[in-house]
Order: sequence, then C-alpha cells, then structure tokens
Amino acid sequence: MSQKTIRLIILFAAISLLGIGGFQLFWVNKAFNLESKQFDERVFVALSNVARTVQRVNQDTSDVYAPVQQISSNFYIVSTNDTLHPFLLENILTKEFENRNIKTDFEFVIYDCFTDSIVFGKNVPLEKDDKSFINFASKNERWTESTHYFGVFFPEKSSYIISAMDFWVFSTVFIFIVMLFFSYTIWVIMKQKRIAEIKTDFINNMTHELKTPISTISLSIDVLGSDTILENPERLKTYARIIKEENNRLKTQVEKVLQMASLESSNITLEKKDVDLHQLLTNTIRSFELISKNRNGEIITKFISANALVVGDAFHLGNVFFNLIDNAIKYSKDSPQVIIETSVENNGIKIQFKDNGIGIPEKDQKNIFEKFYRVTTGDLHDVKGFGLGLNYAATMTKLHNGFIKLKKNTPNGSIFSVFLPFKQ
Repeated sequence: MSQKTIRLIILFAAISLLGIGGFQLFWVNKAFNLESKQFDERVFVALSNVARTVQRVNQDTSDVYAPVQQISSNFYIVSTNDTLHPFLLENILTKEFENRNIKTDFEFVIYDCFTDSIVFGKNVPLEKDDKSFINFASKNERWTESTHYFGVFFPEKSSYIISAMDFWVFSTVFIFIVMLFFSYTIWVIMKQKRIAEIKTDFINNMTHELKTPISTISLSIDVLGSDTILENPERLKTYARIIKEENNRLKTQVEKVLQMASLESSNITLEKKDVDLHQLLTNTIRSFELISKNRNGEIITKFISANALVVGDAFHLGNVFFNLIDNAIKYSKDSPQVIIETSVENNGIKIQFKDNGIGIPEKDQKNIFEKFYRVTTGDLHDVKGFGLGLNYAATMTKLHNGFIKLKKNTPNGSIFSVFLPFKQ
C-alpha cells in the first residue's frame, strides 16, 4: 500500500470520526434543549395551578396577569395578591410537582411586600450553602415590587434532565467507545506500518552488511586459488589477513542478530557473578585501541567511583559497553574522542560515555532504544548497522536492575549514562 493511499485512508477516517462525533453532540444538544423545554412547560403549568390554588385558599377572586415568570434557566417567580404560610405552600408545590412528574429537589422563597421581608420555606439540603438560591436571595436580592411573590429554584435541573436522557447518554457513550476503538485501530495500523518500514530497512542493512564480507571473502579465495599466488608470499599473507578480518566481521554481525533473537525468545540465562566494572571497561576499551589510533582519536577514562563491584553477567555487560563505545566512534566525523567516567550514585555506579560525535536529533531521541530503529540523515544511513545495539543495551541493563538513558545531547556529541546497582 502506497504512502498516498495510507494518508488518504487516515484523512477520511479522521473526517469520519469528527463527523460522527459532531453529529452526535449536535443531536444530544437538541435532545437536551427539548427536554429542558418540556421541563419548563411542566413547571409553568404546575406553578400556574399553584397560583390558582393560592388564590382559592386566600379567597381572592381577582385576576393576576401572567403570574409565572422564568427569571433564569432554573429559577421561576409567581405573583400573588397575598402571602401564604410557607408550610402550606410547600405542600401545594410538592403535590403539584408530583402530579406533573417533576421529581427533582427544589427550594422556594416568599416575599411579603407589606413587611418588605422574605419568609423562607423548607428547602432541600445542599452540599454547600453557597449553592443554595435561598442563601443568594437572602444576601443579595432585594425585591422592590408592590405585589407579593414566591420564587421556586431547581438546583439540580441540569442533572435531572440528563438523567431523563438515558437513551442519548448510552448511545453517546457507545459511539465514543467505538470512536476510541477506531482511533486505536488507526494508531495500531500506523505503528505496524512503521515497524514494517523499520524491519524492511533492517533487512536491507543486514543484507548489505552480510553480503560485503561474503563477497570480499569470495574474491580473496579466488585469488588464493590462482597458481601465481604461491610466487608472492606477501600477497598470500595479505589475502589471508583479509579473509580473517572479514570472517571476524561476519561473525560479529551474526552474533548481534543472535543476541537479539535470544532476547526475543526470552530464553536468555544470565550467568551472574561478581564483576569489576572498571576492569571490564578496561578490557573492552582494548578492542578499540587500534581503530581509535587509525582515526587519530582517543579514549579517556575517569574512574572516580571507589567501588565498581556489581553482580552481573560479564559477557553481556561487556557487550553493552562495546556497543556504546562502538557507536561513539562510528558516529564521530573527525577524530573521535570518547570520555568514560564512573561515579557513585544512589547506592550504585553510574558510567557515562561522552563523545564528540554528530549528536542525535531531538525528534529521534525518544525512539533510539527501540529495536531496529536507526537515526537517518534524510533517506540515507551514513553509518551501516542493524539498529540493535542500543536496544540490546537497554534490555541488558534492565535485566541487571539498572537503566540506560541519554543524559545530555548537543550538536557536538552525546552522553549516555548507564546505572547499575552495587553488589549488596
């Protein structure tokens, strides 16, 4: 599948998800507004009946024009020509709300224009006083009209309306679960695509890395098979040396792949014993002395930690150090300078590998410990490799109860920090 096709699929998928989510939110909002409107209508009818009942109780035959007014989304006032006892009003309101299927808590206040006072009826208990309309009315509201009022406040109106929208709530939750699952599926596809690209790159690199020494060995064998080679002993030694070097190179590449294969199968067994990391580092550095000198470089050691004894597998820890030093030298454009420093930190030893290489771009730093991942320059790999070294180092340090991290990164080099706990 081409890159263009995948991008189109992702684009259409994103548009579909946004469209479905947008339509669902639109209809949920419409349903909420409809429920809210129906609630208001039921409240208007109930309060109008209450107003007529109050007039009948007070034996008032005069008409009150538009007795019910909605002040806010959940606050209503009702005009009356006289006051009514709070407990009686509460009973009338409760009965009328039950008849209209308004089953939510409410509060009410009564304003007496004769005494310019507010009489409080029984209100529903709220978690906080500052949420109560009664508290608000008594402190902030001064009614100056010349007629009597009582006000009704529904503190939980929104929650009540939402609870009445069972179908829409469940359908919205279900749709968003489907959207999350669909988004996760797209993410998995992208991740698998990236893994496939990395593996393809790995196979190409591996083919090149294995093909080159094999071809060199094959050519050298052809030369050694000629009749004239015996007449030139120096030439014979040269091609024998080439075969040995290429064989060692081939062996190293195969071992790297086998190392990761053993980690993949989880069958690796660590032969842990006392290991002096200073001595192990010194032995590992010897493997790079010739390479470093040929490039006019140097490897500097600063063994500051007084204690370097850990319990671990010397072979695998040596491979971790080998990979870090090898990367430091390979990714240095000019004369490589590698500084290896040890220090004590949190009941363990910290080993820093500082180089003067090309550094690691910020966009690649979070992926450098992933298997097969390699930092590229454009579409080219300047240095050949399999992308296994740092992943192997991270896995091994974790198996030794330690960790590895990119401590510092600049355009002029990198600092990798390895931590391993001391022997207890």
